[in-house]
Amino acid sequence: MTTTRYEEKIGRILAGQYRKGDFILADAKDADMSGGIQTTGLRRGKDGTPEGSRTRTEFVAEIEALIAQDAVDIMLTSASNMELLQTRGAFAASRIKPAFRANDTTDVWGIIRGGRYRETPSRPFRSADLSLAPADLCLYSITFNNDTDADLASLEAFSTFRRDIRAAGKQYFLEVFNPNMPTGFSSVETGAYVNDCITRTLAGLTRAERPQFLKVAYNGPAAMEELASYDPSLVVGILGGGSGTLRDTFELVRQAEQYGARLALFGRKINSAEHQPSLVAWLRAVADGNVGSAEAVRGYHDALAKLGLKSDRTLDDDLLITEEVLNKATEG
Repeated sequence: MTTTRYEEKIGRILAGQYRKGDFILADAKDADMSGGIQTTGLRRGKDGTPEGSRTRTEFVAEIEALIAQDAVDIMLTSASNMELLQTRGAFAASRIKPAFRANDTTDVWGIIRGGRYRETPSRPFRSADLSLAPADLCLYSITFNNDTDADLASLEAFSTFRRDIRAAGKQYFLEVFNPNMPTGFSSVETGAYVNDCITRTLAGLTRAERPQFLKVAYNGPAAMEELASYDPSLVVGILGGGSGTLRDTFELVRQAEQYGARLALFGRKINSAEHQPSLVAWLRAVADGNVGSAEAVRGYHDALAKLGLKSDRTLDDDLLITEEVLNKATEG
């Protein structure tokens, strides 16, 4: 059985042998678990101009193209799309690790048109059957809101999931979202709160129950460094952030790696790109420390120009860092 790049990299990371090129990139193509038709992203015309939402067929074709490109280390999808990809043999000759989303809590349903699910604290829910899903790695997400009843329900559901995942003979990684309800915390306090919730939750788990790695929001250098340095057996990754500029995207990878993250999982950032393979190629270059974030923006825009594709933003606009959390440690 082919050893995936993910397995090789995570092995070195856990052994304390992390080296240049070992940063793990994942494409989170599980957006259909968070909303409806529009979550597949925009169909692009020949010049890159948006032309409405992709169909499921077009969405899966984009995934297959990225698997063939072989630049990411993990491909995360819904269970239904993973089944389709496996049936087509998309991973047959690939060293990319397939993974599926195991649960879809109510706070990830926010893209449903007319939906109001994010107006209440996150509630646990699972639609995927672990015994039927055609991959041996999955994502489980949890959201803490500093609300006793809501957080207790989430933790109890997580406990049930851990028993089910062991019975299914699969492994998981844990996504911990920032609170989806107002808490009154500052950004610094949010990072500290989430870090404490994570370490408290994992403290009660034996090795057999622990996640392969974490996926968390980037709450700034101090929060990332604190969590990443707390326990060498805990591999920390970041989720892709908001819908900011290209510089935001590349700078997020650069800073996260600098302060201890060893993975990045991008969903909307990649899926909304004018040309997904080009964006992934430059993400890989930044993650491996071969270019800086500004250079990557210029390189991506050059790639679009050579392909005859229109960019959604001007180069000057895409060179701006617009997310406040990233301005705390911006490169020169």
